[in-house]
Amino acid sequence: MRLVTFLAGGERRVGALRGDAVVDLNRADPALPSDVVALLEGGAAVLDRARRAVAAAAGAAVQPLAAVKLLAPIPRPPKIICVGRNYADHAAEAAAVGLPPTDRPSIFVKVSSTVIAAGEPIVHPRTTEQLDYEGELAVVIGRRAKDVAKEDALSYVAGYTIFNDVSARDLQLAKSGGVTLGKNFDSAAPMGPYLVLTDEVPDPTKLTLRTYVNGEERQHASVAGLIFDIPTIIAFLTQQLTLEPGDVIPTGTPAGVGFARKPPTWLKPGDVVRVDIDGLGVLENSVIAA
Repeated sequence: MRLVTFLAGGERRVGALRGDAVVDLNRADPALPSDVVALLEGGAAVLDRARRAVAAAAGAAVQPLAAVKLLAPIPRPPKIICVGRNYADHAAEAAAVGLPPTDRPSIFVKVSSTVIAAGEPIVHPRTTEQLDYEGELAVVIGRRAKDVAKEDALSYVAGYTIFNDVSARDLQLAKSGGVTLGKNFDSAAPMGPYLVLTDEVPDPTKLTLRTYVNGEERQHASVAGLIFDIPTIIAFLTQQLTLEPGDVIPTGTPAGVGFARKPPTWLKPGDVVRVDIDGLGVLENSVIAA
């Protein structure tokens, strides 16, 4: 099942895709929760009820996908916990600018107010001259997770979506400001277009990620190339903190980011960044001036 958050008649709704249509879950079954995080919190029983509602939906509960505006599947995630330098080829190119590989996951946080949807613009901050893209697979947590064993970790995953960890490199690498400012500015976290549940993605290592800028392929990698795989990341994080339904974990970007090109190539107003991952849809955003 593919869950979406969408606008219809100016109202935010929760839905699921059925072919080229969106099923409004609350119209199909008024007893269902009214947002994606609440659906996940309801567990398997609520998600199974949602599946039945999707299958049976008719009439006003079903709208053409083209007739609605998709928001990010989780517009305000409880937490966004990112993993840096998690492909060997990207770790090597990052080392060239003073970010050496680590022997455990390198973690940073993006605040939820940075999230935008597919189709919404990335606003180029006035504070940076080095705006960069990072296409990533993101994991969405489905149930409360603390001190999780690696072998059990995937059972805590609700599904997957596409993420673009947009970064201001000059701020990120500055002695003052650092990763917090370099990774957190309005529109720095494009996400979507759907949350694809694990019933449609039984093995995320089989997925392939591609990033394009203005139609030129910049990144192409198998998720199997992660240094720290998804179970390792979840086990590592839950030693330190509790993960909750709706938490988003972008798993890292492969080689091909703008700072590693020769010469470096930065995003500018008018550029279009497209990230696609097999079976998860397409996340495309244009860059506009502030």
